[in-house]
Amino acid sequence: MKNYIFELRMKVRDYECDLQGIVNNANYQHYIEHTRHEFLTSSGISFAHLHDEGIDPVVARITMAFKVPLRSGDEFLSKLNLRKDGIKYVFEQDVFKIEDDGNLRLSLRAEVETVAVINGRLSHCEIFDKVFALYIG
Repeated sequence: MKNYIFELRMKVRDYECDLQGIVNNANYQHYIEHTRHEFLTSSGISFAHLHDEGIDPVVARITMAFKVPLRSGDEFLSKLNLRKDGIKYVFEQDVFKIEDDGNLRLSLRAEVETVAVINGRLSHCEIFDKVFALYIG
């Protein structure tokens, strides 16, 4: 298993499941978004402060591959890595079901491309470059 720069433990809630008893696909986006937000907060980045400064990080593209479904009550780890591609920051995010024996089983593999809109224009973001330099070689 590869090394990750951040992880967040969560638990599936009943209302996140569909009639089949598995997590509805849209809820995985909530899980990985919450993980990104917690990562940014832990890195000292505040969305409200950025917005006040005219900086809005936005998702440009998401690719998700579903592997093993999560069910109500399942605990899972949402993990991420980060790389830069031009003006995009790409979050590589994996969600792992925590099995009864403690082993991890891949549930979702996602790639989230984000960009910065500064004062209404797609732009390079120096704040992210500075903060993310710790994570990107």
